[in-house]
Amino acid sequence: MKNQQISDLIFKRFAGKLLVILLLLFTGLTAKSQETLLNAISNQKGPPSEMDLSELKAVFKGEKQRWRDGTKISIALMKPNNPIGKSIGKKIYDMTSDELNKFWFQLVFQGKVSAPNFFNSVSELENFVAQNPGAIGITNETAHTAEVKTVAINGKKTF
Repeated sequence: MKNQQISDLIFKRFAGKLLVILLLLFTGLTAKSQETLLNAISNQKGPPSEMDLSELKAVFKGEKQRWRDGTKISIALMKPNNPIGKSIGKKIYDMTSDELNKFWFQLVFQGKVSAPNFFNSVSELENFVAQNPGAIGITNETAHTAEVKTVAINGKKTF
């Protein structure tokens, strides 16, 4: 084999492996960039304007029943089987849709909490939050009405 042929063969093998590595990196980055950003929204009465993520998770897991001002917490969630609901399940509960349904069923059955309110659309969820003092929800959109505020999580509007 001539030196040029050997160089060409080495280059082709190296270029092929490099292409595979680049494709894997690009695919990973694309998947990460498509992750849904979420917003916590709340009624003007009850919830604070800013929370840290651990406090938000505690609220959404039913570990906290009332806000600091005494208002009862009402949880508003997207249905776990829609794309936003699945993102919430992963980010807040670290659970699949089925696991999330079982989680809430057990808490309610044991009498520890009242059931959260589940919605098909962001507008339905936002309307519920606007009309119920103490209500808090998670969506993929910022608040659209004056009755609803966006709650900053770890100092950011989205998480």
